[in-house]
Amino acid sequence: MEKQSRREFLKGMTVVGAGVVGMGAAKQVLAQDKKEPALVVLARDPAAQGENHRLQPDVVRKMVFQGMKKLSGKKTDASAWKSYFAPDDVVGIKINCLFGRGASTHPEVVAAVVEGLKLAGVKANNIIVWDRSDGDLAKSGFPINREGPGVKCYGTNDDYEDKPVRIGSFVGRFSRILTQKITALVNVPILKDHGTGGVTIACKNHYGSFDNPGPYHGNNCDPFLAELCSYTAVRDKTRLIVCDAIRPLANGGPSLHNEFLWDYNGILVATDPIALDYQGWQIIEARRKEIGLPSLAEAGRPVRHLATGAKMGLGTNDPQKMRLIKIG
Repeated sequence: MEKQSRREFLKGMTVVGAGVVGMGAAKQVLAQDKKEPALVVLARDPAAQGENHRLQPDVVRKMVFQGMKKLSGKKTDASAWKSYFAPDDVVGIKINCLFGRGASTHPEVVAAVVEGLKLAGVKANNIIVWDRSDGDLAKSGFPINREGPGVKCYGTNDDYEDKPVRIGSFVGRFSRILTQKITALVNVPILKDHGTGGVTIACKNHYGSFDNPGPYHGNNCDPFLAELCSYTAVRDKTRLIVCDAIRPLANGGPSLHNEFLWDYNGILVATDPIALDYQGWQIIEARRKEIGLPSLAEAGRPVRHLATGAKMGLGTNDPQKMRLIKIG
């Protein structure tokens, strides 16, 4: 990661806050937007990247904040974020960084989310940027901070619940960051093709939230993806999804294949994980067609989890029941 980008990320991560508050989220905070049609906002700006694909933090911030105002229907940045978060929340930001720089959530996107949470009154000490391990975070450009002042950033490592959760055919032990340490979650995936599930976006990001994802890749990750996302701590704590679609991956995912990255320069914002995954899937399919690749279904990787998730009440996969708002 370039030094300038690291400095920008650290700047967003180091404001000192007060001690951790109680774990109960404020009742007035909007946990899920159940209005129909499901709203997904896509903000795009070609200026999001400069020379050598260096992300421009101010432009990335603008896209995230524009998306939030459209999603919430509010006129100011602060009121938009306050629609979803309260000052007494402890907020986890779940990112995707298993495969390192280029195939992981960009720190500049996370820094914009952190800034928005602070506008909602969330204390810096009560924000945790997290994924599976410290090593994955560090190799993706995220400085580890477990005990120091300001925004925390660390991996679950081996800190999973002792007892596994069983939901249908899914059995797994969830991260204690998710189950015990936070009251609210921002899901911040990166838009990528996936070698078995078809796509890895909002739902697939939670394969980094439990201990044993390996056995759950059969049948294109279905019904496992929907089952784990129906778990109470995932479903009820998720307030917001901010998808990094700045340099998505159209093929070869989830690991990095530079030849299939492209400059889309987008941010997707929603509260419905199924609707957001649907729109992200369409973006990937359009790119595959543009560069002469078969559809995911034709490639033997149909996106099955959307229909299953819709049947389980996680959101809608019906394009007639969702609304895509485009900015830029």
